[in-house]
Amino acid sequence: MLQFRPGATASQIATRLGVSERAARRYVETLREAGVPVESSRGRYGGYRLGRGERLAPVAFTEDEALGLVMAVLEAHPAAVDTEELVGSALTKVIRALPESVGHQAAVLREYAAAAPDHRGEHPDPALMSALVVAVASHRRVQLRYRSEAGNEWEEEAEPWAVVVRHGRWFLLCHSHRVNALRGYRIDRVQAVVQTAQAFTPPEGVDPVAVLEENLGEGWTFPTRVVFEAPLSALSAWIRPPMGRLQEHPRGCLLVGSTNNPTMYAQEWLATIPFAFQVEGGDELRAAVSALASRCAAAVASVGSFRGGLSVSKSDEAQRC
Repeated sequence: MLQFRPGATASQIATRLGVSERAARRYVETLREAGVPVESSRGRYGGYRLGRGERLAPVAFTEDEALGLVMAVLEAHPAAVDTEELVGSALTKVIRALPESVGHQAAVLREYAAAAPDHRGEHPDPALMSALVVAVASHRRVQLRYRSEAGNEWEEEAEPWAVVVRHGRWFLLCHSHRVNALRGYRIDRVQAVVQTAQAFTPPEGVDPVAVLEENLGEGWTFPTRVVFEAPLSALSAWIRPPMGRLQEHPRGCLLVGSTNNPTMYAQEWLATIPFAFQVEGGDELRAAVSALASRCAAAVASVGSFRGGLSVSKSDEAQRC
């Protein structure tokens, strides 16, 4: 409006946008904060107009918005510090399009920020991601070619429900017709996507994040069954959905789940929980916990041997395990 109707009043802006005059004036101030020179004049023929010769940028950010955008990009995609990298190149174009007063701080932040690579994060191919997003939005089945972590590869038809970002990784939440079950697939492991003409109706009221979290704790190779000597109210804050389902037990709580990596389950998950537990099921998990307990006991015994021959047979960690 300011570019093509110079002299627009707060009342006219409010009517056009369907807001109050007070809100219209606030929007004008927001433009000024973003570095857009909006001039105003009073009187019968007064109103708002852009500064002489000024053209609005395609997108206008305030300084805080611009800095927040750069920070979010670098947090999610550390490689964007490289201006030659795909996302880094796009970020450069965004910064260049900003008014000088706003873009300068964003450019300085990007130039002098150092972002450590996230070794857990995997970035899917943008073309595959685009194909999946289109299929999700249009409610069309897709033909997928997928490669598992173990290197097994298969093709299947699936109903794509949602795309979910979790801990730096992108997942496709879908109903697999190959196994007739819900699945959460790593999108960086998807090898090919072809949209079909077959439509589907996604379920209503589904929380994609919650459903994916629950799905990631089911259907893995090695079963797990762990009893904790703690009430459900105290333990629930320590249990993440991929670890399994938590329920009450005569001795406290029972955690039932599965895993493809018993060593990780024992070392990174169980060992961090500050309550006594016992592995009731899953021979592989029992072996992993036993190995962890032996390592902890040996570590404490080694320290004791340097203290005048005093040694400790078991550490608190080993006893708890």
